[in-house]
Amino acid sequence: MRLHAGDSGAALGLNVVMLGPPGAGKGTQAERLAERRGLPRISTGDILREAVQQGTSLGAVAQQTMDAGRLVSDDVMIGIVQERLDQDDARKGFVLDGFPRTVEQAAALDRMVNGRGPLVVLDVVVPEDVLVRRLATRRICGSCGATAAVDWKQSCEKCAGQLVTRVDDSDEIVRERLKVYQRQSKPLVDYYAARGTLRSIDGNRAADVVTAAVNQAIDEATGSGLPPKGGSREREA
Repeated sequence: MRLHAGDSGAALGLNVVMLGPPGAGKGTQAERLAERRGLPRISTGDILREAVQQGTSLGAVAQQTMDAGRLVSDDVMIGIVQERLDQDDARKGFVLDGFPRTVEQAAALDRMVNGRGPLVVLDVVVPEDVLVRRLATRRICGSCGATAAVDWKQSCEKCAGQLVTRVDDSDEIVRERLKVYQRQSKPLVDYYAARGTLRSIDGNRAADVVTAAVNQAIDEATGSGLPPKGGSREREA
């Protein structure tokens, strides 16, 4: 199914889901896409880390779960996203990063956005050995929880906090997180496969190249752009 400018779904806004395993770079791409399209980027990971920083009851549960390399329960995540999508800035569209991670969450999201236009689903694919290497060198801010960009040195460019290694980025936990992703989240591709708005993006490239592919995929999925003549296109599910 393609969306065109005159379709009611397109008029309702652009709703995007970024799929991909930990370390795939979907957070960076979600942030760039949200800025380019004028949409809120909704990161469930950021929401959970903020709760941890604030010491809320949700944060305590999330901290224990994430430190063990497990996923936070469906009920908790569905409630968090429902509350966020009900806010005014998400009414005309959004970029979701980190949700859904299970088929149950995906079904709940379908109910949440019913009548708000279809979802464009982007699956960022990266080989496992590359993911492990990326996560082993990733740093976050110990104060605000922001993920450090490649060019950040010893401190956070958002709040000047010290950069540290995430507890759940140790090699053992990383591999466990990837197993969890494969077991629980990979079936999402099958769930969305019958829809014409699913695109697979090769994330094992320079960030700017991936950004260009993401924007091309969005344009193709919504009918606002055409693949280049004689050129290749990302795999359409």
